[in-house]
This record gives sequence, C-alpha cells and structure tokens, in this order.
Amino acid sequence: MELTADLIIPDKTALIIVDVQNDYCHEEGALASGGNDVSAVREMMPQLHGLITAARTQGVPIIYIQTYHEKATDSQVWTSRSGRGSLGVCRRGSWGAEFYEVSPLPEEIIVNKHRYSAFINTRLDSVLRSLRIETLIMTGVSTNVCVESTARDGFMLDYQIVMVQDACASYSRAAHDMTLENMKGYFGVVASAAEIEAGWKIWNQPVLQQLS
Repeated sequence: MELTADLIIPDKTALIIVDVQNDYCHEEGALASGGNDVSAVREMMPQLHGLITAARTQGVPIIYIQTYHEKATDSQVWTSRSGRGSLGVCRRGSWGAEFYEVSPLPEEIIVNKHRYSAFINTRLDSVLRSLRIETLIMTGVSTNVCVESTARDGFMLDYQIVMVQDACASYSRAAHDMTLENMKGYFGVVASAAEIEAGWKIWNQPVLQQLS
C-alpha cells in the first residue's frame, strides 16, 4: 500500500506524537543514562517539528501522547518487564516526564498513558472518534515499542496507519528498520515526513477541499 493524498485528508487525519519526553529523548534522561543511544532522536526532531508546523497550518489535529508512571499503575507484571530500574522512568511530576523540545498549544490534545500502547486504558479512541479521525500519522519514540504498539492497536480498531520513517526513532537502527518493514507488510503505510507534507498541500486546492 502506498501513500496517497486521499489517505491523509487533513480533517480526517491526526498527527500522533508518542512519548517525546525527557526520559526517553534527552541526553541526560533515564534511557540515555542507562546506556541507550538517543542519537536517532536528534536526527528525527527536524522532521517532527516540520510535521507539527505543517499540521497546524493545515488544521490537522495534533495529539501528544505523554507517559506517566506512578505507584498506582506499577503492577507486578509491568515493573518486572525490565527490572526495577524501570520504576525511575517518567514518574508523574518529574523532569523526565516533561515534553522534550515540543510544546503543545493550549488547544492541542494531550493523552496520558501508563503502558506501551496509547490505546490501553486511555481516552485516545474516544478523542479520535469525536474528531471523526480515520488516519493516524505515527511519530515519536521508540519506533519498535510504544509507537509500534499504538500503531498496531490503532489498526486493530480500524484506523488507517501511516508510520513516518524519519520522524520516529529507536535506540537501535536494526529495531527501527525491522518495525518499518513489519508495518509496511501488515499494518499500514510507511512514508517520509516530506511525502506527508506534500500530500497535505494538495488539499489546499479548492476542488479537493470540496471533495473531502
């Protein structure tokens, strides 16, 4: 399946930004401090900022996914997944849980999550249904964990999925590439930020606006 303009009609599409937070992205955050390579995050940020600007210009809703962890959601299964070291990541009220180099506008939507997928025990699906969204533009970190988990669940809930290959990042290039291949094969479309921006610009044309 290839990216086409009718797949990303601005008023039927949402830009989903997953976990762009200090603990996951900053060189002094928990993941980098634990030995993970966050250089891919730096590489993706220009494309992500470009998409945010384009989405605002085209009237595409932007939804920021922000992970919070706290004692109330620290189940035994969850905390055991990577050892007790995971308990220090994105704690509610911490610097690590704050957004990294992105700043939601007052009217933009923030959805808090406590698990990998932004659809699990959150209001995301209700927000998307209320906005009559059909396509999710997936960005953020990490490609192969929270972005992929959210994209998979979105597909299962009958949303079209577009994974932005250069506006999401992982701590391993191999893991990033593997997810893109899997997404392309089974769950949606893989495209560049430039391709999406170009597709949105097409809908500036009056005739196409009437068709949407």
